[in-house]
Amino acid sequence: MSLLNKLLEVVRSYYEQVKPIEDRFKRMSTFELLVGTIISQNTNWRNVERAMANLRDRGLLSPEGVLRANPRELEKALRVAGLYRVKAARIREIAERIVSSGLSLDDVLRLRWSEARAKLMELPAVGYKTADILLAFKAGAPVIPVDTHIARVSKRLGLVERGAGYEEVRAVLESAVPPNERNLFHLALIRFGREVCKAKNPSCDVCPLRDLCPSSTSKP
Repeated sequence: MSLLNKLLEVVRSYYEQVKPIEDRFKRMSTFELLVGTIISQNTNWRNVERAMANLRDRGLLSPEGVLRANPRELEKALRVAGLYRVKAARIREIAERIVSSGLSLDDVLRLRWSEARAKLMELPAVGYKTADILLAFKAGAPVIPVDTHIARVSKRLGLVERGAGYEEVRAVLESAVPPNERNLFHLALIRFGREVCKAKNPSCDVCPLRDLCPSSTSKP
């Protein structure tokens, strides 16, 4: 079995654990998911959920609600997620762009994938990953968003070169993962990266890929 196929086999064992997250993402409005993705940078999902609850309680999960609020109120709601001033400024800037231009995120997601992606990336602080998350979970696009955990695991396993960029990692993973599994694969590989193939002190001794992984420090 190839390393890529073995990775898919291992990651599938996490699907049941992450299915509730996929369902939650699909229930969110597009703006909510966009905000949640921005909040998730450099923090864990528990803090994201706490910050999202704070925003929901204050009516700050719509562009109009964000703009009506005092900027300090937005910062206070986001404090639990870290880097709250930066994240508050980004969310407010996005809200301003959406309201001032009359942009409908849902209308954008009805465009062709490449056109929708480019349009989303015109928004402040929206790069490949954030755009692809919206496309994957709100538009059903068969794309695997690549975050830092996914990129790290792919490079450690030697699936791509150490210097590979976002699009190269995405293309390699999508070559092995069936389109109907890509949302779950994305979420499950992130969990694998957080729990096993960690950034610091990876758990190579318990990793089911250690016999195939060129970076493993614990060969059986």
